[in-house]
Amino acid sequence: QVQLVESGGGLVQPGGSLRLSCAASGSDFSINAMGWYRQAPGKQRELVAAITSGGSTNYADSVKGRFTISRDNAKNTVYLQMNSLKPEDTAVYYCKAVFSLLSDITMENEDWGQGTQVTVSS
Repeated sequence: QVQLVESGGGLVQPGGSLRLSCAASGSDFSINAMGWYRQAPGKQRELVAAITSGGSTNYADSVKGRFTISRDNAKNTVYLQMNSLKPEDTAVYYCKAVFSLLSDITMENEDWGQGTQVTVSS
């Protein structure tokens, strides 16, 4: 399996910026796509942004133009640069990896990180 370790959350004022990182580790795997999701209290988990191994990206409408997802394939790490943060961005942010084990490249698996809290407040 794959282990995901997130970092970079915290408290920031409205209009501020944060950068989240998620590093995948393990053995004998190939990452197909990675993404960031978030879950605010009382709400369902939602997709924030995702990126494929080829670099194609997808964003939630609410973050387009403010957030940027990128990845370092050599390090199996995905980043989320969050600018112009708003109070409604407050949530626990989770990293997700879609991957295949080299022993069975045809099967896709997924794993989640433990989550990191982002709080936007003055």
